[in-house]
Amino acid sequence: MKKNVLSILGIKDEIEEIIDFGFQLKNDVKNGKKLDYLQGKTLALIFERASTRTRASFEVGMTLLGGHAVFLNKDDIKIGERESAEDIALVLSRYVDIIMYRALKKEDLHELAKHATVPVINGLDMDEHPCQILADLMTIKEHKGRLHGLNFVFIGDGDDNLTHSYLLGCTLVGMNITVISHKKHWPSEYFVDQANMIAEKKNLRVTITDDIDAIKDADIITTDTWVSLWYEKERQQIMADLKDYTITQDIMNKAKKDAIFMHCMPIYYGEEVVKEVAHGKQSAIIGEAENRMWVQMALMVKLLSQ
Repeated sequence: MKKNVLSILGIKDEIEEIIDFGFQLKNDVKNGKKLDYLQGKTLALIFERASTRTRASFEVGMTLLGGHAVFLNKDDIKIGERESAEDIALVLSRYVDIIMYRALKKEDLHELAKHATVPVINGLDMDEHPCQILADLMTIKEHKGRLHGLNFVFIGDGDDNLTHSYLLGCTLVGMNITVISHKKHWPSEYFVDQANMIAEKKNLRVTITDDIDAIKDADIITTDTWVSLWYEKERQQIMADLKDYTITQDIMNKAKKDAIFMHCMPIYYGEEVVKEVAHGKQSAIIGEAENRMWVQMALMVKLLSQ
């Protein structure tokens, strides 16, 4: 039966299984093993917003698995303008075995997924970024040896697709999560409510605050670009609101000594974080970017094996 991954909730009971398979694939390739899990399979990549890591990681990952990827940008396809999401979904499903869609409009993503007869993966939309949270959880487990019981802290723009996915993903794997942001930029109530429901069942803490000192017990500190594509017109106000939340070494020093720093990239140095931290001894950002590929490979194999 076809399964889509439009939210991390879509694989809520399989997260660590996918991550552990990602480690296996990473180890196999680095030891010279040739993979053929997706021999003869084709992935369609639909991008309405450009990305270095998402495109490269999916294309190379599909090649490593023995398959092939086809890239379509927004001008090639023009969903909802040149052609309906339904028609594109039905036609592409006859050509390819799996679709990754990075959408400007969440409604188009869900409409395409509804009509596609092959699995659809959310490569990022306005509300969520499930592939990135999988990569981040893999990176945390790689550094810490576990996920359960850790304290995860996000600092910056809390009303962000990545923050929303962190709220869900961290609680699903048993981590406490704290979001530190200006009150005007706290996460969407829907995602906070969902995280609290998960946390209550697992005896975890979900904290939303504007107090930077809430970082003190952090095992992981992360942030994201302050101004995403959807909010460019509000750049000046957002920058003013978040000026006290730039992650510096002084802020990192408030956390545990062995805390790691993560960022999904691209980075705007001097805004959400200073370069000293992003490329410092506590940083895991390059390994985090690499792990996008391994965990996405694991996810695609999982979806195409069902």
